[in-house]
Amino acid sequence: MSAPSPALNTPDTAAAPAVTRIGRFYISRELSRGSIGCVYLGHDPVIGRDIAIKTFNPRLTAAERHRYEQQFINEARAAGLLSHPHIVTVYDASVEGGMPWIALEYLQGRELSKLLDGGHRYLPEEVAAIVWKIADALDHAHRRGVIHRDVKPANIFMIRDDQPKLVDFGIARSPNRIPEKSADPQGPVTLVTGNRLVGTPNYMSPEQASGKPVDARTDIYSLGAVMYEMLTGRKPFTADSADKLLQQIACKAPAAPHEIDSKIPPALSQIVMTAMSKRPEKRYETAEKMALDIRRYLVRQRRARRRMKIPVPALEQHDPQAVQQERGALFWISCLSLAAAAGIAALAVLR
Repeated sequence: MSAPSPALNTPDTAAAPAVTRIGRFYISRELSRGSIGCVYLGHDPVIGRDIAIKTFNPRLTAAERHRYEQQFINEARAAGLLSHPHIVTVYDASVEGGMPWIALEYLQGRELSKLLDGGHRYLPEEVAAIVWKIADALDHAHRRGVIHRDVKPANIFMIRDDQPKLVDFGIARSPNRIPEKSADPQGPVTLVTGNRLVGTPNYMSPEQASGKPVDARTDIYSLGAVMYEMLTGRKPFTADSADKLLQQIACKAPAAPHEIDSKIPPALSQIVMTAMSKRPEKRYETAEKMALDIRRYLVRQRRARRRMKIPVPALEQHDPQAVQQERGALFWISCLSLAAAAGIAALAVLR
């Protein structure tokens, strides 16, 4: 489901709510509205916190609600399995008066897509720090059997010091998913569900674009496409029709990011191209391995900055996870260095 994110709207776009209460939550105002979904700012009187309530657009007909209700419930089921600092938190979900709703973490910020469309360009290290966190979030989801299937800038929400949150699990594949009535619940995830595209064409993997079965590596490709756009300022493929675009995704290799902009580090360019390999078996086997490659790059850059006494970017300053993981990486790098040194010393003694 393409529905608005649980974001804070500016005052001129906020609207009076169509409802004043959903479940136990009091509704103060409407945050955003899409063709299918609507997000309200709510308050939980029990916990005493603000939340985002996602439900159907009140203008939908009964038939339209029935059509999307299953997908809406599946979003709550998929996201509800996950608990990660870079995945939006689901607090509660229910159906009231035939209207399903999801209570979500209230995020204040902007979608990555709006930042990119507005001309914002990230430095290579900033791109690496953001994508690393999303890769780690995807690894968390994949380990729990959840495949997002629609990773794109519009579903990456940027908050505080440009910290990302993966949102909108409306078309995610999960173990507790309610299957389509016409589909085999154990069958493969494919491109078309109910005669409509599953995913967003610009960020689809080749197997998605070809209507073939997909697995978790489709998310890795999509994240690579997002990283490509963040680094270069352009999408990997563009075309004047969806058919041509899907054909390019399925058959054509994009230019490497560092070939488009020589300022892009080749190491990051290689990570992107590995993630975006046409054949799934040529990509990173897991999102964890992609995250590890990005982390190694960040560790090398941080060590180089320290040698040159260059300040750490704000994006990484207040990230305890980054510091902790970097220390772990430096620990193992030190161990490997000591082991290598010991091996050389042993050889010298034997000689």
